[in-house]
Formats: sequence, structure tokens, C-alpha cells
Amino acid sequence: MRKLIIQIPCFNEEQSLPITLADLPREVPGIDKVEWLIIDDGSTDRTVEVAAECGVDHIVRLPHNHGLAKAFAVGLDACLRKGADVIVNTDADNQYCAGDIPKLIAPILQGRAEIVVGQRPIEQIRHFSPAKRILQRLGSWIVRLASSTSVPDAPSGFRAFSRDAAMRLNVFSGYTYTLETIIQAGHKNMGITSVPIRTNPFLRPSRLMTSMYRYIRSSILIIVRIFMTYQPARFFGAPGVVAFLIGFGLAVRFIIFYLSGTGQGHIQSLIFSALFMGSGFFLIVTGLVSDLIAVNRKLLEEVRTRVLRIEYRIGSIRERE
Repeated sequence: MRKLIIQIPCFNEEQSLPITLADLPREVPGIDKVEWLIIDDGSTDRTVEVAAECGVDHIVRLPHNHGLAKAFAVGLDACLRKGADVIVNTDADNQYCAGDIPKLIAPILQGRAEIVVGQRPIEQIRHFSPAKRILQRLGSWIVRLASSTSVPDAPSGFRAFSRDAAMRLNVFSGYTYTLETIIQAGHKNMGITSVPIRTNPFLRPSRLMTSMYRYIRSSILIIVRIFMTYQPARFFGAPGVVAFLIGFGLAVRFIIFYLSGTGQGHIQSLIFSALFMGSGFFLIVTGLVSDLIAVNRKLLEEVRTRVLRIEYRIGSIRERE
């Protein structure tokens, strides 16, 4: 029996949650059972009561606000423990059209992908400013380069995950999971694709992008951190090689002047050569050591995934009992 659980991270969503839940399906082609789960991220309003009144199957409560990324990760864990074969993540502000859920999970049911990201019609969303549209395109392009994937709408939170993909993902960021999970999926060679989706009328401003500067800064830090984690040899080695070659070139320049008898006036080249070559060598060694550490991290992630498979299997059996 295939079970789909639709999860919704919530923080003070008593106004918009009923609208979102009213559109969620209870039957989806190819799925035997559909359940709803909300993650209450320390709400101070009636979010939990409203969810219960609207017939939500599972409510996970966090004692205080942890942020979207943590709520998302907690939701994945809860869905897996409750035996989900497919997990759909959507937002509580009803941004995404729930009628596209069958389209979203189709590549997973067909075995063509492990993760599916909904691609919004960015140019048609009226409340998106020109600056936000440019940032969305730029950010998605950077994520595609960092992850070696072809996801055109990286910040989209309307996503579907297979059970195995959900177990293999690790969310380190405390800000947002959207960029991080795509980069991880690319470096872990998971099958990831996109499908075009529709959006609903605007209900409220985004709580994630409260400040353009903060969003850009946080996104850049996430991309750099994940790239450094999964590609340390390239992250440190590439600038290290460049620095070393610049230093080597300066050393050759000094030697040429020295052999021609005019080396005394170019001692600066020798100093900068030592600095660049030393820095380059240090970065190269750092990249090699980090790459060895990354091998251990991959082994630990594999062990973690195997343990979770056993743990979630036992948990889902108990849930059915």
C-alpha cells in the first residue's frame, strides 16, 4: 500500500491554514492513502487548534520557533516514521496549487526521479517585484552550477520526495532548506527533476524574505557552505593552484631578472612569489585533507541512512499496529 503524506511547516498560520487545507486532496491517482501533517514551529496563535478542526491527521509541535529549515527537517522525520512512501512539502500560505500534486509526484511513482521541484511561472506572479524575479533567476542559475542539476526554480518549496531520498537528505542550514537540498541531491547523484506548476492568489508577504539583503546573504552563505562540504578539493584546490601558479610566475620573473644582472631592483617579485606560493600550497593541502575528511563524512552518511531505514521500518510497523 502506497502512502502519501503532505507536510506543511507552520508558524502563526491560523488565517491562511484553513484555505490551504481546503485545497489539499484526500485521493491521488497511484496512491492508496493520503494523510496530512503539519509542523507547528512554535506558533503563538490558534494554528494547532485550526489544524485539528480542519482534520489534519498528524500534528508535530516544536516548543519554540526554530525556523523553516528545522521545521522542514522535523517534518520529513515525522513523515518517514509514519510510513510515508512519498512526501510532498507545501507552504501554509497557499502559494502553490494543490491540484498539481498528482503532477508533482508522477515522476516518483514512475521511477524517473527521487526528488521533484515545482517550477512556478515566475513572470506571471504579479506580487513578485522585478528585483525578486532577477534574484530568483540568478540564484537558480548559481544553484544549477553548484549542484550540476537543471532545476529552474531552486527557491520553490513545493516539492515531492521519495522515501529513500528523504532519508538521505541532511539539512544543516537554520534559514532555508530549498537551496541546500538541491545541491545535496546533485552531489549525491539523486534523480531530481522539475515540473511546471500553478500558483494561487497572493495571501500574505513571505516570512522568509523579510529583507532582501538578509535573503541574499543567507543564500550565498548556504551555497558556499554546501559546496565547501561536498566539493572541498575543488573549493580549496582551485584557488590554491591559481595562487601557486601566480607565485611560480613571479619567481620565474625574478630569476630571469637575476640572471640578467638586474635582480636587485625586483626583490618585491621574490617576496610576493613566496606569499602566493605559500598560500597556494596551504590551500592545496587544505583541499586534500578536507577531501579525505569528506570521504569519512560520506561513509557516516551511508551508515546513518542504513540505520534510519531500520528505524523507520520499525516505526512504521508500530504506527500501523
